[in-house]
Formats: sequence, structure tokens, C-alpha cells
Amino acid sequence: MASQLLRLLEVMDRLRSPGGCPWDAEQTHQSLIKYLLEESYEFVDAVDEDDRQAMREELGDILLQVYFHSRIAQEHPTDPFSIEDVAEGIAEKLIRRHPHVFGDVEVSGTDEVLANWEQLKAAEKNRKSATDGVALAQPALPLITKLIYRAEKNGIKLDLPTADLNNVVSGEVAIGDALVAAVVAAIQQGIEPEDLLRSRARDIAAEIKRIESL
Repeated sequence: MASQLLRLLEVMDRLRSPGGCPWDAEQTHQSLIKYLLEESYEFVDAVDEDDRQAMREELGDILLQVYFHSRIAQEHPTDPFSIEDVAEGIAEKLIRRHPHVFGDVEVSGTDEVLANWEQLKAAEKNRKSATDGVALAQPALPLITKLIYRAEKNGIKLDLPTADLNNVVSGEVAIGDALVAAVVAAIQQGIEPEDLLRSRARDIAAEIKRIESL
């Protein structure tokens, strides 16, 4: 049986080539970004609903985006790359980032695996700041979460606001309610919660860099 991955490659090539689909031929990396985001969110919904059929379909849609972007990249006049290059790159990265599996490094558990991953990642990319490589275009909540995570992993102590939550009973429901209450308070004051949190994320990123410069 022929590989279905190869078949998808051939289908994508036909769609993108002369005589194929005019819409597919017009697309760029920029024009496809919204579809990549939409398909990713739809897969998250399918997982949350434990809908196996939808998960399979949405993974296919995400895979299409990977193939589509790779096919576009293959046409670049000076710096082309293909789906094979993409697959090779991620396979090599996984091997490098898992020396406890593909090498002779020993780890005591998941925490050490994650710590090693971050150290290897920082060394590979020659990162000089804990904020390097953080996708600033992502939604504000995961952005601020990632910045705090990076600070903790790099031993950077941030003076973060916690006083208002001191009286909140611990637990997911209570903390969730506190988050919702903060959103409600922002809306009641005419403040866009996303913009507000993104502004605070920028402040935290600046504070991380300030501490690193000391």
C-alpha cells in the first residue's frame, strides 16, 4: 500500500501547480495563518468534547496546513525547503532534546526532563534572555503564563501581584471564579481584558530583561 503521506504530498503538489486550483495557487504563508489558528482551535474543541471522529478530521486539517506551508516554502527563490526538510528537522530536534532516550543521559523524572529540554533549547538557539523565543503574537493569557514559566525556569524572581488573591480559597473552581471576576471588573470599567493582560505581559517581559541585565 502506498503511503498516504506521500499521496497527500502529490495532491498538494497538483493543487499548487499550473493547471491546478487557482485559489490554492494564490495562497501565501500570510494568507493561511488564520486557517492554521482556526484548525488548531477546532482540534482543541474536539479534544475537550472527546470526539474521536472530529479529532481525526481536525488533525487532518492541521496536517494539510503543514503540507500547504511546506509546499509554498518549496517555491521560494533563494531559501526553499520542503516537507522532507521539515520532517528531518523535527526528527533531529527530538533526538537532540531527548538524550535520556537516544543518548546516555540519566534523569530522575519528568521535572528533570523538562529542565534538560529548556537548557538544550536555550543552548541550541543561543538565547541570551529568558524571553527569547516567546511568541508575542499568542493570546495574552498563555503569553503571560509562558513568561512566568520562563522566569521560574531561569531562576528569575519576579515581584508579581498576589495580594488580591490571598483570601481566595485554593482550588481550580475558586481560582477560575477569581479570573472571571477580574474579567468582569475590567469590562465594567470599560477596559478590554485582553489588551490589559497583554500590557502586563509586556511589563513582565521588560522586568525579566531588567533583572537579567543586573
